[in-house]
Amino acid sequence: MATSYAQDGDAAGTFLGHPKGLFVLFFAEMWERFSYYGMRALLIFYLTKHWLFSDEKSGVIYGAYTALVYITPVLGGYLADRYLGQRKAVTYGAVLLTFGHLLMGFEGAGGQDAASLNVFWLALAFIIVGSGFLKANISVIVGQLYPRTDVRRDGAYTIFYMGINLGAALGSLMCGYLGETYGWSYGFGAAGVGMLLGLIVFIVFKPLLLGRGEPLNPEALNKPVLGIKLEWLLYLVGLVAVVICWWLVQNQAVVGSLLGAAGAILVGYVLWTAVRKLEPDDRDRIFAAMFLIIGSILFWALFEQAGSSLNLFTDRHVDRAGVPASVFQSLNAIYIVLLAPLFAWLWTTLGRKGLEPSAPAKFGLGIVQLGIGFLVLVAGSAAAGGDSMVPVLFIFLIYLFHTTGELCLSPVGLSAMNRLAPAHLASLMMGTWFFASATGNFAAGLIAGATGSEAASGEGAGREVVMAVYSQIGWIAIGVGVAVVVISPLIKKLMHLDTLRDDGPLEGQAEAGEPAAAGVHPTSRS
Repeated sequence: MATSYAQDGDAAGTFLGHPKGLFVLFFAEMWERFSYYGMRALLIFYLTKHWLFSDEKSGVIYGAYTALVYITPVLGGYLADRYLGQRKAVTYGAVLLTFGHLLMGFEGAGGQDAASLNVFWLALAFIIVGSGFLKANISVIVGQLYPRTDVRRDGAYTIFYMGINLGAALGSLMCGYLGETYGWSYGFGAAGVGMLLGLIVFIVFKPLLLGRGEPLNPEALNKPVLGIKLEWLLYLVGLVAVVICWWLVQNQAVVGSLLGAAGAILVGYVLWTAVRKLEPDDRDRIFAAMFLIIGSILFWALFEQAGSSLNLFTDRHVDRAGVPASVFQSLNAIYIVLLAPLFAWLWTTLGRKGLEPSAPAKFGLGIVQLGIGFLVLVAGSAAAGGDSMVPVLFIFLIYLFHTTGELCLSPVGLSAMNRLAPAHLASLMMGTWFFASATGNFAAGLIAGATGSEAASGEGAGREVVMAVYSQIGWIAIGVGVAVVVISPLIKKLMHLDTLRDDGPLEGQAEAGEPAAAGVHPTSRS
């Protein structure tokens, strides 16, 4: 397949030296991220201010929702690889997402009105499953536009992931401003329009994709199964998943139990495979990868306070000069666009001098910076005093430290999964990495719930509780990060980089790691 790509990859012409299909994917994904992060910026406020859930309950709902968003790509990726192909899966996911975002525009009466709440749960379910079909597959098509040896691949992913972060920043700014200034339906409606634009771009400019991402056996999709075409049956599977997610997002404890049980089985299987079936060096590399995966759970559990407890704190206790609190959700994406090239230059420069930290050391440094961010905000709150609003500077600083920490950990983690896993376990290890992200997001909801456990008792008490939790998790993060840095030489030794062989990447495998090597941040935006 790679050979045919090399022969006809530029058949439709190029733009800025890349196939025009790359820019179709750029704009489709940009609008998808616009819609997702625009809705995410408003969600915690929608839960607390419109549906009148407590801070504690809202945090848990938020965590369950974001965890499910990271789980459903397993279904979307499997159906695309086995039956639908990536293009059809992305199109179907975009349709589900558009419908879900537009459903979010129906506010109902608010409060705890059962009928209106069911529409809200259904909207979240459509977005969850739609994300699973789209985000699992659109980046794969990017890789299919180029042969494996094409030197433009790193640049292609740089362009693609800049589109992701541009969409995330614009969505938080525009949807957040509209939703908090003019009404929820305006903010969520803008997210829906953004997703619809992405769908239109993807469908209208399909020829520029040059046939990439098509099903391996299109004839099989037309064969009847249970009385209907297989393709339509697969779409019905997606709708069944919507119903399941509609129930799960209302029963957050079940989501936690499923994550715990499935995570234990997945980790156990990976370790059993490593011990029983791999050579000693490969086995040790799997142990090193699992160490990084477990560390990432803590990172995402704390990092993802941004959309929940930190968002509420910004709204209630920060001197924002009238700027809607949700707008500050754009800072992370803006920082990434500005800082990713700097980090790429930094690692390259240090590498030439033999001073680049190892992947485990970068993990530790990322977790340390995460903790510093929380403690900076705690210090700013203490300096302002209990009766005064916290200066907005400290919100800029916490997002800055969290973003630099993210750039130390997230792309490095993706690259490590690709480097450390044997070819036949590459997909499993990448799936385990993203499963850890789902677990971290759910844990983030529980932590956010802890910060809101007493917030209803008054502004001062709520702020005191949040700062107490942030101080505790800040010091924990610094302690864990320092410990990771200290033992990083041992973890690096387990990686056996001196005996690492280039087996040749599987189709679609190299893509995920390559932008990471270039310093681009794919994880939390993709």
